[in-house]
Amino acid sequence: MTRPLLAPGTADALLFDLGRVVLDIDFSKVVACWAGHAGCEPAHLAGRFSWRDEFYQRHERGEISDAEFFAALRALLGVELSDAQFLEGWNKIFAGEMPGIAELLARAAQRLPLYAFSNTNSPHVEYFSQRFADVLGHFRGLFLSSSIGLRKPDAQAYDHVVKAIGVPARRIVFFDDLAENIEGARERGLIAVHVTSPDDVAKALAALGI
Repeated sequence: MTRPLLAPGTADALLFDLGRVVLDIDFSKVVACWAGHAGCEPAHLAGRFSWRDEFYQRHERGEISDAEFFAALRALLGVELSDAQFLEGWNKIFAGEMPGIAELLARAAQRLPLYAFSNTNSPHVEYFSQRFADVLGHFRGLFLSSSIGLRKPDAQAYDHVVKAIGVPARRIVFFDDLAENIEGARERGLIAVHVTSPDDVAKALAALGI
């Protein structure tokens, strides 16, 4: 199937993932903090953590509490950290804004409505909503997995967001850094841009005439 080409007038809304598209993330800072509290090497914890873990994904869908998630981490990682110590490290994942993204979003927001769609969890939402309030202010709405109960790349997640935005999927350009999320979006009819650096966002906006 031929993918739709980006061109001026082909989009009615822009939809952005947050991690590694708008906000820079660095998981090494998380495990370094946890390892410091646990008195072990960071590599020991990094090797045990999995983004595919059932409890991690359930936490991102808002199905379990922070305390339940930290209890699962305690068992998975084999360390006796307190909830407060887990939370301290967990929020160190945010390394700042992606270079140049604030200016790109500000420019794009003058032409089209912007929305964010992120797999995330309640502690991270509370943290980034305050720390990055300025750059997040460019979005008309935030669709967060822990709030809507759905995660990318599930088809229902994209359908929920498209319905909420209120324009056809084929008129929404979606930016994400993970190939599986890009594939999921295309299967639901969105125009999807795989982001490997802020330059990919800049080039896509230029193609849209922004």
